Amino acid sequence: MPTSVCVTIGEQLARYGFGEGHPFGPDRLGAFWKEAQARGLDQQLIQCQPGSVGPEVLERFHGSEYVVRVINQSASGEGYLDCGDTPAFPGIYEAACCVVGSVLDAIERIMNGECRHAFVPIAGLHHARRDSAAGFCVFNDCGIAIETLRLQYGLQRIAYVDIDAHHGDGVFYSFEEDADLIFADLHEDGRVLYPGTGGEQETGKGSARGTKLNIPMPPESGDKQFYPAWERAEAFIDEHGPEFILFQCGADSIAGDPITHLRYTPAAHRHAAQRLKQLAEKHCQGRLLAMGGGGYNRDNLARAWTAVVEALLEPP
Repeated sequence: MPTSVCVTIGEQLARYGFGEGHPFGPDRLGAFWKEAQARGLDQQLIQCQPGSVGPEVLERFHGSEYVVRVINQSASGEGYLDCGDTPAFPGIYEAACCVVGSVLDAIERIMNGECRHAFVPIAGLHHARRDSAAGFCVFNDCGIAIETLRLQYGLQRIAYVDIDAHHGDGVFYSFEEDADLIFADLHEDGRVLYPGTGGEQETGKGSARGTKLNIPMPPESGDKQFYPAWERAEAFIDEHGPEFILFQCGADSIAGDPITHLRYTPAAHRHAAQRLKQLAEKHCQGRLLAMGGGGYNRDNLARAWTAVVEALLEPP
């Protein structure tokens, strides 16, 4: 019997984007869903409406002063929320709250048994820090998810796995000293790509040393380089036996992305999802949430994200 998979689809979620022509534009959700429908996946998925949250939920991860700043700049629609990558626009606060709410709704559906796995396409905003935006990311839904899994559901050992071309620095540094956050990130070498972090020597601090795995990939790395690197990440996650797996499956690591230099095919994303699904069955009662992350070539993200969903739909 096919595994039940929730996917979050709705116009409210598509509003998180920075205008037509911007790499992170509001058309990204539609590009994915058009491909999903063409493959008949819409008939196999549990379709969920986007959610939302208020400031008290955001403050599980973010500082209250920063949340107020986003609210104010969302009202004015002026300026940047960081040093120049993440522009404010009217309604950006509500759009960002929708991303977070959709992720937390997916977690609730997994935890209450409505579905075994879930996918939220516009999510995985892994650059935002506790006190600032960064790299197109206003609120760090990944970090809020980790805090929520602990606060609301009593889980402790969470695995965060990231194959986006960019290092998940907002997650890494926020939990660098947290021994219960198992972090595995394959990303383009920070010496040649934003945010310039994620060296192999960064393995966590203090009691958390050894609970973090960063694998910087040389520019032009393709599937041939991905698979052995992935085996290291998979063994690392397996060794630590998480209770829940968060998977940031950014499609900007696919060949032809306009702002990165990796050359994976969607087969890499499918493989990662398949293997994480097996680890979730082994350690976490199947609890696996995938988040779309980056990806700025629309055909690429459509093919990579549908490959992830197809893997999640496969029977255990």
